[in-house]
Amino acid sequence: MFQSAVTRRRRGEAGFTLVELLVVIVILAILAAVVVFAVGGINDKGKTSACDADESSLATAEEAYFAQNNAYVSEASLVPLYIHKESTLHDISLTTGNYTISATTKCQ
Repeated sequence: MFQSAVTRRRRGEAGFTLVELLVVIVILAILAAVVVFAVGGINDKGKTSACDADESSLATAEEAYFAQNNAYVSEASLVPLYIHKESTLHDISLTTGNYTISATTKCQ
């Protein structure tokens, strides 16, 4: 004769209440926001690392060429000898007896 509220609900209604659905949606939104911010930081660190590695490779190639030939050269001259292809992240500027590596807009 005596029925609990849970038993009555199971017989009469099926599904979730609006409050339960809203709680789940809010929790999913919070988790999605955390993931978006975490992935954004990873992407920025990867770009920074790529720029640093590219600059280091160019500097090493220039110094290796200088050690053998006592002169600094353009990036195009380094390609067949020390690097695979010309950099799209940095440019090399030559001055008398020295060189400067500057970042392109992709690394700024």
